[in-house]
Amino acid sequence: MGEHRIVSLIASATEIVAALGFEKQLVGRSHECDFPPSVTGIPVCSASKIDAKASSPRIDAQVKALVDQALSVYRVDAELLDRLAPDLIITQSQCEVCAVSLADVRQAVGELVSSRPDVVSLEPMNLDDVWMDIRRVAGALKDAGIGEELVAGLKARLGDLGRRAKRLAEQPSIACIEWIDPLMFAANWVPALVEIAGGRIMMGEAGRHSGYFEFDELASRDPDVVAVMPCGFDIAQSIKEMPALTGLPEWTRLSAVRNDRVFVTDGNQYFNRPGPRLVESAEILAELLHPETFDFGYEGTGWVRWSG
Repeated sequence: MGEHRIVSLIASATEIVAALGFEKQLVGRSHECDFPPSVTGIPVCSASKIDAKASSPRIDAQVKALVDQALSVYRVDAELLDRLAPDLIITQSQCEVCAVSLADVRQAVGELVSSRPDVVSLEPMNLDDVWMDIRRVAGALKDAGIGEELVAGLKARLGDLGRRAKRLAEQPSIACIEWIDPLMFAANWVPALVEIAGGRIMMGEAGRHSGYFEFDELASRDPDVVAVMPCGFDIAQSIKEMPALTGLPEWTRLSAVRNDRVFVTDGNQYFNRPGPRLVESAEILAELLHPETFDFGYEGTGWVRWSG
């Protein structure tokens, strides 16, 4: 295993690099890379163009305005990248809202990064893509074997969970909400995680982008469970946004509300990061769907029951 100088410009890639055993070779990270906690001392190579502390509608409007102009929502510090002299830069092209865009990185690399690093762009759309991306990062680090080992371990944990959940008679329906205002359902890898955890997803298709929906659609489907997992929000920030959902006239008529099965999760740390902790995300879903069977200890950190 040779020495590398790695810059990760997406939080999930930082987690992948660390899980592969290369954390000490990270020399730069994005402003959103915060796990494992030990990476927070690594130099930050990007900054957001939007106010992440704004309300959900305001963030949505800022993102749409930048995307409509074909602009990335993040900035790359090209001069810092050059000083760090990486031999590998990792970013993502699946969703330019979630990472520094590939175009921005290529521009920075072409203009100022004299070390001429390789650029690996991850493109996760479903669970199998996440495994492939882990293998791609391991391959770029010249250690394919450790990539296969990590993937095998993660798949084994999910396989064990899936077998346990499949034996249960009940398969509750669940709506996974990726944004509160305007409303978006979670798709991509989330439907696969729901199935593994022993549930039935109400909206969203595996391998497809998340999408907008109207509350009437949620009310008509009336899921057994509602899991709120806004992209980029922790539990506290999501709770602040919940009145935009709970204040709707039909909210109290939902079965999940009447039966006290509405949960606010840490979408930022878990469901919206296509990396190793998607396994933990599936375990969280299992706790929400089958509390009588599964208790992995995530209550209070990975999720809370909505009681507003």
